[in-house]
Amino acid sequence: MGLINSFNQWRETRYQNHVSHMKNQEKCPDCYGRGFTVYPYNEFAYYNSVECPGCQGSGAYSDWDQLR
Repeated sequence: MGLINSFNQWRETRYQNHVSHMKNQEKCPDCYGRGFTVYPYNEFAYYNSVECPGCQGSGAYSDWDQLR
């Protein structure tokens, strides 16, 4: 169980570092400030872009933080 706990702690630390880095840049951590996310259907089809659910498409950290 020590290995699993270490891995989970590493993932949480990595996520917190990502969020603080995006906060410094005032960008949404989910979409990296783009306002949309891209989901491929499969490797042969076109890509579908969807408004970011984290920031409602604004790309701003403040909107992401309010909706969280």
